[in-house]
Amino acid sequence: MIEIELNGPAKNALGTDTMSALLEKLRAAKNEPLLLTGAGDAFSAGLNLKEIASLDEGGMRRFLALLETTLCALYQHPRPTVALVNGHAIAGGCLLALFCDWRVAVAEPKSKIGLNEVALGVLFPPRVLEIVRRRVPWRYLEEVVLGAGLVDPASALRIGLVDEVFARDEARAVAEKRLAARIALPAEAYAATKKMLRGASEQDLVSDAEEARAIDAAVPAWIAPELKKRVLAVLAR
Repeated sequence: MIEIELNGPAKNALGTDTMSALLEKLRAAKNEPLLLTGAGDAFSAGLNLKEIASLDEGGMRRFLALLETTLCALYQHPRPTVALVNGHAIAGGCLLALFCDWRVAVAEPKSKIGLNEVALGVLFPPRVLEIVRRRVPWRYLEEVVLGAGLVDPASALRIGLVDEVFARDEARAVAEKRLAARIALPAEAYAATKKMLRGASEQDLVSDAEEARAIDAAVPAWIAPELKKRVLAVLAR
């Protein structure tokens, strides 16, 4: 088992440096089972809004490409993956947890979990949205995506964003136990079946042609002046 700890500024926000480091660790892990958690008292508070506010069109395209590649690498990792959600898991942070095979959250009522992209006024990258469709229970999909709310761990359990919630002093042991149970399964069968369910590459999720069209449609929202104003307002708070 390899433990990957998200560690970055602003509650482990996902900026270029943090995502690049995570992607490097995911690729280095190859066929090792993974436990993913966050440094300090947060899992990941989302994308690095300060960086997003600074990007032009070219920079935003590179940022979104890195985000998708990192998230797809986690989702399609061949061996078991378990998220120990030890605090806030917002937007990109929620996606990281959601794309793991199993998610154990710490029962901290002040923690916020959810996908608030619509509330920010941005469009999901196409491959990310495709995985969200697969991972969020169908009956709650529109509540989660279109409602764009942030909820506490107990509510996140109700709508399928996490699988279990335990007290802080129990959560790690439970996460490790869940990972160990999956590690005990025949590795080749697990990897092959996961590949059949999730595909082996980003193109198995969304074709390159469809991806290009969707990114062309999404980028203007990500660099719009209105978004930058909303982001700056969030940062000011």
